[in-house]
Amino acid sequence: MNRAEIEEIVKKSGAQKSAMISILQDVQDKYNYLPEEALKYISQLLNVPIIDIYCLATFYKSFSLTPRGKHLVNVCLGTACHVRGAPRILEEMKRNLGIDEGETTEDGEFTLETVNCLGACAIGPIVVVDDVYHGQMTIHKVSLLLKKFQKSAAH
Repeated sequence: MNRAEIEEIVKKSGAQKSAMISILQDVQDKYNYLPEEALKYISQLLNVPIIDIYCLATFYKSFSLTPRGKHLVNVCLGTACHVRGAPRILEEMKRNLGIDEGETTEDGEFTLETVNCLGACAIGPIVVVDDVYHGQMTIHKVSLLLKKFQKSAAH
């Protein structure tokens, strides 16, 4: 963690406690997760108890306190996706990546997570990779989808 980068993020927000979510989003964008050292430093800079920062960081699912992979893979397990086979797609993702949900591959390329609904039920089951929706997913499309992102990482 670079203290100067954290200072710049806090300063950009006006160094206001009311901008805490925005500050945490910017830190996560920078480091791909919320490093403990960064949270402690933000606490000092804003004179906010560290527990208040951790409350926000753990309340919102979009924040991560552990390093995430370069590519974030979300499998929707909402009702419409579930009845269309999302659990099988999740199992195929786990098998292809060699990780369980909530984990990151050893090479740091992929983090696998699940969500309860992505709001695009008509095209379910849905997998989102790096904020791009891939609808009507099947177990046969899983390895093709992952290879597309593995190839982009190699270039």
